[in-house]
Amino acid sequence: MTLDQMMDKDVFTLAGDTLDSGKYAYRIKRALTDAGYRVHCVGKELVSLDDVPEDSIEVLDLCIHPAKGEALIRACHKPIGCVLIQPGAGSDTIRALLDEKGIPWLDGCALKGLEARGYKVL
Repeated sequence: MTLDQMMDKDVFTLAGDTLDSGKYAYRIKRALTDAGYRVHCVGKELVSLDDVPEDSIEVLDLCIHPAKGEALIRACHKPIGCVLIQPGAGSDTIRALLDEKGIPWLDGCALKGLEARGYKVL
C-alpha cells in the first residue's frame, strides 16, 4: 500500500498526544481535520482503539512510542485496514506484528501525504 492510497481513505485514527500543540500528533490531527478527514484520537483523548466509534479502523496512524503502539495494536479487537508508521514510531516488533496479522503498513508521514495532495501543512 502506498501513502497516496492511504490518503484516499476517509477516516484516520491517530495514536499519539493530540492535545499538546508542541507534538507532531497535534499537527497531524489538525492538518487531517483541516483537509476534511474524519479523525479519531487515541492516547490522550480515547484510551484504546476499541473506543473508536467505528466498526473498524480504516487507517491507524502511529505517532506514539513504539512500545505503546504495539500494545494498542495487540489490545485491539476491531479490524485494522492499514497502518501508517510515522518517523520514530516504528520498530521491528511492530512491523512483524502487522505482517503476522496481515495488516498492510507503511513507514511514512501523513503531513507529506497531505502536502503531495496540495494541502498547506503548518
